[in-house]
Amino acid sequence: MPRKINKQERKEIIVKAALEVFEKEGYRDANLSTIAELSGVNRPLIYNILGDKNAIFYYAVKIVTDKMFKRYSTMAWDESLGDDIKRIEIIIDDVLDFAASNDTALANLLEFMLSEKKRGVEFEEIIDNRTVKLQILLKRLIRDGIRTGTIKKCNYSELAKNLFNLLESICFQVAFFKTYDLASAKKLIHSYLDFFKA
Repeated sequence: MPRKINKQERKEIIVKAALEVFEKEGYRDANLSTIAELSGVNRPLIYNILGDKNAIFYYAVKIVTDKMFKRYSTMAWDESLGDDIKRIEIIIDDVLDFAASNDTALANLLEFMLSEKKRGVEFEEIIDNRTVKLQILLKRLIRDGIRTGTIKKCNYSELAKNLFNLLESICFQVAFFKTYDLASAKKLIHSYLDFFKA
């Protein structure tokens, strides 16, 4: 008798298939029939479990960002990686490496955002909700660095916001420009952080 699959496992199977379809077909051309075929879950059940293509995409983004933030939370407080500035650099480099190795997924995210914007959906709050953990993590690391004396006294909220904006801008450029120089982008952020070393 085959093993019974629970709802969470089924969601993961659907999302994995959906990400493959989004990567191969692009967000706009992806459809539930292809996702259903690849996942082995019929369309009505997909609708029942996750909803339409938009809902699946939102859920996939949530899963990916949650995993990333869990990883960065561990890295942020691992003192064996170096001081606060070094840990910030490691996290930022990891985000950029992830963006570069998932440039198609980022392009699909931008395609999705543009199609939703045409329908009147604003993404500022949605993106803030998905990235607030990283922004808070950067603030905490900077504040900790100021407290321990590894980072100059500064407005830690502004510095975290500037770092995040640089990071976001570079990630979008990675999605748009195949020839984007990631090493130079990392160097730019590291140089910016050097200014704040105590």
